[in-house]
Amino acid sequence: MIQAKKPDWSKRIERASYLAGRHPAAAEVLNFYRRILEFQKDVYERAASRLAPAPDGPFRERLDVDIAMQQLPVLLLLVQGNGPSKLAQEAADLSRESAERCRQFLDDFLRTQDADDAGRYVFFARVLFQPIAEHFAATPAATLAGFSGMVCSVCGARPQVAVLRPEGDGGKRFLVCSFCLTEWEFRRVLCPVCGVEDHTKLPRYTAEGMSAVRVEACESCHYYLKSVDLTVDGHALPLVDEVATASLDLWAMENGFHKIRRNLMGF
Repeated sequence: MIQAKKPDWSKRIERASYLAGRHPAAAEVLNFYRRILEFQKDVYERAASRLAPAPDGPFRERLDVDIAMQQLPVLLLLVQGNGPSKLAQEAADLSRESAERCRQFLDDFLRTQDADDAGRYVFFARVLFQPIAEHFAATPAATLAGFSGMVCSVCGARPQVAVLRPEGDGGKRFLVCSFCLTEWEFRRVLCPVCGVEDHTKLPRYTAEGMSAVRVEACESCHYYLKSVDLTVDGHALPLVDEVATASLDLWAMENGFHKIRRNLMGF
């Protein structure tokens, strides 16, 4: 089953603020992420009011570069004033590029299936296009594409995070797309990269104080993603709680695992 629902931006923004108070070590990134969510909410609402339901054709080719170009200067100012030093410098550099160069890097991002290989300014393109992609993914027509299981059936991207949703006496596992944020059902004991099914090769790791979020790793291909267990914390929001637990990503990488897809904040 595929789930493509309209996002509740207010809940995401409120959750980021709440977790910033709960996790002091992640407060800086969460406060910045909250500002990014507020910006994306505006982009989403502009896309929803302006764009018709997604037409036929490859998903990424339907995304509106004009909206992204219009909102890029606002994003650059936001990041220069509130982002970490590296991103702030990238925003300053990008602000000096010509309009033609900016449109080119946005077009290049849409032509690159793997966001991790999309170049220096991938953060800005991802922030701009993700809410537009989420808008299109929430329309019924977007869910009719073929489904491969290990990648999103709507846009073809790999998952960013898993979520366990309550069902009966346990939980059902879903994967969340790293680009359009569509969710799809996925087996509990199965690596979403190499397909290994041996539970002894699929360890799960948790950390004290983060019982609802864990690392789901594969000792066969050495990839991992985090999962958010809503049977443990029903108030968690996978997209936000995944960002708040960057310390788990650092631990996983220090232990030789590679994340399937990094989140918007680069972890």
